[in-house]
Amino acid sequence: MATTPSLLRSSVLPSSNLHRHASRIHCSLLPPSLPTPSSNTQLPIPIVNPHKLIAGAVTHLRSASLPLAAAALPFFLDTKDAVAAGGEFGLLEGRSLALVHPIVMGGLFFYTLWAGYLGWQWRRVRTIQSEISELKKQVKPAAVTPDGSPAAPPAAPSPVESKIQQLTEERKELLKGGFRDKHHDAGSILLAFGVLESVGGGLNTWLRTGKLFPGPHLFAGSAITVLWALAAALVPAMQKGNETARNLHIALNVANVLLFVWQIPTGLDIVLKVFEFTKWP
Repeated sequence: MATTPSLLRSSVLPSSNLHRHASRIHCSLLPPSLPTPSSNTQLPIPIVNPHKLIAGAVTHLRSASLPLAAAALPFFLDTKDAVAAGGEFGLLEGRSLALVHPIVMGGLFFYTLWAGYLGWQWRRVRTIQSEISELKKQVKPAAVTPDGSPAAPPAAPSPVESKIQQLTEERKELLKGGFRDKHHDAGSILLAFGVLESVGGGLNTWLRTGKLFPGPHLFAGSAITVLWALAAALVPAMQKGNETARNLHIALNVANVLLFVWQIPTGLDIVLKVFEFTKWP
C-alpha cells in the first residue's frame, strides 16, 4: 500500500512540465506560415497622423467633385417642364426666357417717352434763342438827349424787355440740365437695346414654337426697329444744323411711339399664350 502513492506521484507530471508540453502541441498544430505566438511578443500599433488623414480625405473629395457634379447636373437642369416645342433647346424654350422680351420692351416704351422728353427740352434750348433774337428786334432804341447823351432809362421795362429777360432766365436753366447730352445717351441706349430685343423676341418665338407668326405684332415690331435706325441715321445732319433732318427726326419718333402704343394689346395677347403653353422655368 505504501508503494501506491509513490507510483502515483511518479506518474503525474509536474504542472510546469504540463504547460510546456501543451504549448509545444499547440505550436505544432499552427501552419508554418503563421508566426508563433509568444507571451513576450508585442504587436506594433500604427501611429495615425490626423493632418495626413484630413488631407487625404480632401484629395479624394476633390477628385470626386467633377463626377458628382456631372451626375447631379441633370437633376438641376431637368427641362421636361420647360419645353414648349420639343426640348431640343432646353431652358431656352421655357417661360422665364419668353417673358424677358415683353418685360424689356415694356421698359423701352417708357424709356422712349423719357428720351422724347429730353429731346424736346433740348429743342426748346435752341428755339428759345430764336425767340429772344426776334424779340430784341422789337425793342425800341434808347432815347437820347439833344446833346447826344443817353436819356434816363424808364422806371419799368417794357413788356418786350420783360419777355426777353424771362426767356433768357429760362434758357439758362435749360442749359444747366444738359439735355443735349442726356438725349444723345438715351437715344443710343434705346437703339442698342431696342434692336437687340426686337431680334431676340423673334428668336425666342422660333425656339419655343419652331416657327414665326407673321401678323400685326411682328410687322409693327419690325417697323419700329426700322424707325429707330432711320431716326439715328439723321443725327449727323442734325448736328450740322439741318432743320429738315431735325423735323424728320421728330416725325419718325412720333410715328414710332404711335406704333408702340398700337402694338401693346397684341403683345399682351402673346404674353397670355406664353402662360398658357409654357411652364416654369
